[in-house]
Amino acid sequence: MKRKRTSMKANANPKANHQILILTYGVVLLFIGLAVYYGYFLQVKSDSVINNSYNARLDSFADRVVRGEIRSSNGQILARTDVDGEGHETRVYPYDSMFAHAVGYSVNGKTGLEAQSNFYLLTSHVNIIEQVINELYSKKNQGDNVVTTLDVDLQKKAYEALGKRNGAVIVMEPDTGKILAMVSKPDYNPNTILSDWNSLVAEENTSGQLLNRATQGLYPPGSTFKIVTALEYIRENPDHYKDYVFDCDGIYENGDYSIKCYHETVHGHQNFTQAFANSCNGAFSSLGLLMDLNRLRNTSEQLLFNTDFSLPFPSNRSSYTMAPGADTWQILQTAIGQGQTQITPLHNAMITAAIANGGTLMKPYLIDHVENAGGDIIKKFVPQAYGTIMTAEESARMTELMRAVVTDGTGSAVRTDAYTVAGKTGSAEFDKNKETHAWFVGFAPADHPKIAVSVIVEEGGAGGKTAAPIARSLFDLYFSR
Repeated sequence: MKRKRTSMKANANPKANHQILILTYGVVLLFIGLAVYYGYFLQVKSDSVINNSYNARLDSFADRVVRGEIRSSNGQILARTDVDGEGHETRVYPYDSMFAHAVGYSVNGKTGLEAQSNFYLLTSHVNIIEQVINELYSKKNQGDNVVTTLDVDLQKKAYEALGKRNGAVIVMEPDTGKILAMVSKPDYNPNTILSDWNSLVAEENTSGQLLNRATQGLYPPGSTFKIVTALEYIRENPDHYKDYVFDCDGIYENGDYSIKCYHETVHGHQNFTQAFANSCNGAFSSLGLLMDLNRLRNTSEQLLFNTDFSLPFPSNRSSYTMAPGADTWQILQTAIGQGQTQITPLHNAMITAAIANGGTLMKPYLIDHVENAGGDIIKKFVPQAYGTIMTAEESARMTELMRAVVTDGTGSAVRTDAYTVAGKTGSAEFDKNKETHAWFVGFAPADHPKIAVSVIVEEGGAGGKTAAPIARSLFDLYFSR
């Protein structure tokens, strides 16, 4: 018995040692994981956490730093802080309302780039000697300057072209994601935001001047959604989609339901490309009935409907609600961008830019770099791929369809011999008693894209007549330089 007990003790030791070893390795792995996350936090997440709008301590930086400037891509000042002889600071916006939603304001809260780059603007990287001298004389250091991707000339052109009409314009580089212009109307003057505040937020004010329609405005996509419908039909019929034909008499009837083409235009005999180019509602409603609704939903979500973009500036998610089992009326409406589907101008620009970029979507961004008061670059922002939302072959097929819109269809307002354009018009119904919203999305040159645009004019009527000319003015300016 004695020997047996000794044997049992001897056998128990290896098991105990094994458990201790597992515990030791577990603790070590936890420390390694903590160290890796700490490094990741410092390199990737720290700026966004510090710059969070809920971080009340950040504004205390203003006690020691004069807020830096926000500049355009070529160095023109979009926002600056003037300091008078008594040390009183005033935030000044030289372009008044022109950059209101893109640049934002920094009193009564912060919006736009004033919010996104708050940490950088209140951080100073002036040389150490100057900092010491400023400390001795109780003088504030000059904050760093944020240089944006915004192009003053394109912004001005978009702002003037939209005029007094409500809506939004987004201009992007497809291969980088740089936002070159962002306009939203109605707008406000950030120079007078304090005196205008009560009227801007008054309950009876239904204009929504503070809302950035470019990134947060939700609209029915109208016929611009035919890009999604066409892509899904091509995916389901890759070898035969060009065989589709439809005879349009201006009104498509299915049982008790009828779908009208814009102003009941009779398109006649249409093949697939012609139906897309002429934006034939009857043809595309009928296509909806031929599709796998589950696959159509998957394609919509692959193109980022029902998705939070997780961008460094506020944006609303576009919504697609139709599911398998939907009734005929919902299918007819959804296939042409009506019904409950909603999209932001930014999202429409992103889809368009991805088509222009061979199917790869680049992450939209507004800040190019941060530099100190002496002009030394402190932080550089580089293009990042958001993801691939369609294949290169699908991109080429969509480009071919969008090219036909301009050469032979509703987008003739952007047709020119100076450059080639691929685009899609849209007229989105939102209230039977009001005029439709006017859409145009497109890019140029069609064969080697440099610029993509998204334009919506609220109650603007036909997209080809109202929104397309705005896009044309931006293309003309861009390619004239």
